[in-house]
Amino acid sequence: MYNKVIMMGRIVNDLELKTTPQGVSVCSFRIAVDRRFQTKGEERKSDFFNVVAWRQQAEFVTKYFHKGRMILVEGEMTTRQYTDKNGNPSTWYEISADRLSFTGEPKSQQGAYSDGYSAPPPPEPPQQAGSPQASASDFSAADSDDDYPF
Repeated sequence: MYNKVIMMGRIVNDLELKTTPQGVSVCSFRIAVDRRFQTKGEERKSDFFNVVAWRQQAEFVTKYFHKGRMILVEGEMTTRQYTDKNGNPSTWYEISADRLSFTGEPKSQQGAYSDGYSAPPPPEPPQQAGSPQASASDFSAADSDDDYPF
């Protein structure tokens, strides 16, 4: 049997990192995924999916993402049975995230993403002691791309 879900959409709620009583990090959020088709004369419709991220994935998503930001989610679709407030049996569907990724959404001139939200500053790359820093003069420009195999 195989259970794999891959979706790309926008985060629709504010993210909050929580911790279980056992000390495990968790973050639950929803994404809106636009449908590939659109009925003529109507607005494009979206579907909404619940996502749960655990441990390092939960810490990653709360550090680098926010409401309105595009995200790629890979994981498994899971279900939980529960009784709603009216006493009716119900099913909760959610994607248990194995991997969360940036989508490469373009930034505008002002440093904000195309959705109008600002990006957090990128983390500084680790510096190794004694390793030389590369500069623009260390690289030469290719005169033509005829030598490339593709």
